[in-house]
Order: sequence, then C-alpha cells, then structure tokens
Amino acid sequence: MKATQELNNLGQSLWLDNITRDLLNNGTLQRYIDELSTTGLTSNPTIFHQAIKNSQSYDSAIQTKFKNGERGEQLFFEVALEDITQAADLFRPVWDKTDGVDGWVSLEVSPLLAYDTESTLAAAKDLHARAGRPNVLIKIPGTKEGLPAIEEATFAGIPVNVTLLFSSEHFVEAAEAFLRGVERRIEAGLNPAVGSVASLFISRWDRAVVDQVPDSLHNRLGVTVGKRAYKAYQDLLNSPRWQRALNSGARPQRLLWASTGMKDPNASDILYITSLASPFTVNTMPENTLNAFADHGEVGPALPADGGDCEDVLNEFEKAGIDVQALAAKLQEDGAESFVKSWNELMEVIIAKSESLANVD
Repeated sequence: MKATQELNNLGQSLWLDNITRDLLNNGTLQRYIDELSTTGLTSNPTIFHQAIKNSQSYDSAIQTKFKNGERGEQLFFEVALEDITQAADLFRPVWDKTDGVDGWVSLEVSPLLAYDTESTLAAAKDLHARAGRPNVLIKIPGTKEGLPAIEEATFAGIPVNVTLLFSSEHFVEAAEAFLRGVERRIEAGLNPAVGSVASLFISRWDRAVVDQVPDSLHNRLGVTVGKRAYKAYQDLLNSPRWQRALNSGARPQRLLWASTGMKDPNASDILYITSLASPFTVNTMPENTLNAFADHGEVGPALPADGGDCEDVLNEFEKAGIDVQALAAKLQEDGAESFVKSWNELMEVIIAKSESLANVD
C-alpha cells in the first residue's frame, strides 16, 4: 500500500497545491486521484502566475477572450474558472461520496482585497456564483479585515477556504468567524452545513528563523506551531458551542496544513507530511512533495490531540529570541504582500500575452 493511501486511511485528506491546464488535460490530475489518494486541490496567485507564464496551453483562451473585449483581472478570472471548474468536476465523485466533506477545489479572491472587507465579500459571492459548482471553496485571507467577510460569506452559504493563517490565535479567530456565520444560519432557519477549511501555513515559519536559531531548532518551528493549532482545533470541536452547532446540522471547519513543501535541501523533503499526520485534517502539498511522499513516505504516529511537546519547544524558541506572536503577525503581512506581488506579476503576464496574441491568426 502506498504511503498516500495509508495517510488517507488515517483520516487525513491529501490535496494537491497546484493547478495547470496541462495537468488537467493530460490525465495527470486524474492519475493522482486514482493512484495517489488525492481528494482535493488548492490554487493561489503564485500558482496561476507560474502556470500561465510557463505554458502555451492558455494562449488560445487568452487570445479569444481578449478579442472579445476582456482585459486584465476580468480575463484572468475567466481563464482561471475554466481550470477550477474542470478540476471541480474531476473531484465531484469524491465530494458526492463523502457528502461534501472532501473533494473540494479552491480559488482565491484578488489579494489586492486582503484589507477590504466589503470588496472581498462581493468578490467571493461573484466567483462562487460564476463557478457554478458546489465543491468550489473561495479563498479569503484571515486578516483582521477578512474575518467579517468570512462570517458574512458563510452566512450567505458560500464555502470558504480561510488562507494566510500563521498561528493558533489566527486559526481560532478564523474558526470563530466561520462559526458565527453558521450560528446565524441556524438562527435564520437556514441549512448550517456550509463547507470550510482553515489553512495554516507551515514552512514559512522555519524559513523566517533559520538564521536566528541554533541548528537543533532548525525546521522545528512550523510543525510546533501546527501542533499548538491542532490542540486549539480539537478544543474547539469539543467545546459546548461547537457541539450545539453540530447538533443542529453544522459541519466542522477542517484544519488544513498549507505551505508544506520543504525548502531546506538538508532536511527531509517530506518532513511536513510525516510530521503533520492527523485525522480529520487536510494537507495540501506541492506536486513534487506529493510524488516524493508516494515514493518514500512513511506514516508515523498521529499528532497528539493535546499538542504534545509544543509548549516546551516554543519556550526554546522564545529563549533563542524568537517572539512567536510578533512573527505570526509579520508572516501574515508578508504573505499578503507576496500574493500581491504574484498577482501583479500575473496581471503583467496576462497583459503581455494578450497583446502579443492579439494579431496572431
């Protein structure tokens, strides 16, 4: 049995953190579903930037849409929705089989809206309606301004992938925003079973402190923060408030491990997969990480529900001069800025390709 199947049997969903038109059209994604227990997919501006920049597979669609008068951001979302809906259709059997627990595909609102509540909500509603698929999650950042949009989107019945979370505190704030939306649906007599995941970023922690801590602490902070968030997740699910919502038909918001590709060549390329094995969570991983885990992965013990040694390890980082709470805030801010940078680069690629293809027969 492949390690991917073993991890899936443990109760964790394996999602692919990538999308390209070639991946969809050449059967690779279907093979990952059939052979590597892949049950969902995530995308972001960086992924689409690389996909469109490095492939001619989008040229025909870009050319046609440009000639039809579409430009820039509008053109991009039309192209992206073609990929997202195709992927959603591939995962629809998983969504149906699990009654909406799994089989999701994620599309992000413009990162330029990360600090604009009303525009984020409007964009989320628009994209979900245009996708026209029940198994599409709209990614909304868990920034202070994003939290009200998460609550309102949930209340409107829009499935949300909360992105750019970096700490247990970030996770709890996002989970409570989701829960408020669910509770309002219950109070209004609406179906409270709205899908959602909360994405906690892992690898960026370790990259941020690599030059500030001793070797003994290298590549340990991300997983440790994950352990603390997993304890908060378990505590929330077992809280009276959540139990009441579940009793009314709500679905738990699942914790998702994001940014799980290893950047350190001296570390295991599957460290963030083996170390974060945990039931009723999702691990979305880059394509090379998925294949590496299928090739030489091993499923070890699951994360302890009580967080294990996370507080002791975090104390070691504090002693090494790392202010974890301050770093979480900085990582969220830097993450939002990096997605804006990727978005601007993506728009430049869209404009350049549109203009270069405009007069091509």
